[in-house]
Amino acid sequence: MEEFLFYIRMGLNHVLDVNAYDHILFLAALAVPFSFKNWKKVVLLATVFTIAHCLSLSLSAYDAVTVDVSLIEFLIPVTIMMTAVFNLVFMRNMATVKNMQGHVLATLIFGLIHGFGFSNYFRMLMAEEDSKLVPLLGFAAGIELSQVAIVVSVLALSWVIITITKLKKVLFVVITSILIILLTIPMLIRTFPL
Repeated sequence: MEEFLFYIRMGLNHVLDVNAYDHILFLAALAVPFSFKNWKKVVLLATVFTIAHCLSLSLSAYDAVTVDVSLIEFLIPVTIMMTAVFNLVFMRNMATVKNMQGHVLATLIFGLIHGFGFSNYFRMLMAEEDSKLVPLLGFAAGIELSQVAIVVSVLALSWVIITITKLKKVLFVVITSILIILLTIPMLIRTFPL
């Protein structure tokens, strides 16, 4: 049980680390188009992201797949940028939030990419483990808990800001998405593969 709790804490720290804010930016971009009344949809997306993230970690931990880390480190901010740009392009028509298939597919693919970004470090941790299942499940639980906390916080903060400022939801989504893009540009520049 102690080992399981260790990996839960590791999953929590992996997502909530402010020095590695790419996870938080991606989840914010993912959640911001939704309203608090749609929290179940956002939690579903966070869960899809967790499953995909842990699938890529599993593939790496069991040496089924190896990836070019520098390419993945560049693709992570690309996923954030694409999610924020999607918000800008398609959120004029708020009906796009009702069709979840595109969101789920993109979240699944982006979750795989984000998982591979952590896979080499995770594989090194797993080298000493006899069984990889308990660490993977603990890490997945920690990721899921932290991601749900982030998306619910984004929804609550969005509601508070929109209520206080009387901004239209679409304008709020546009402003927030532009801020996310501006925060992502330095990451794109820093990780651009040479």
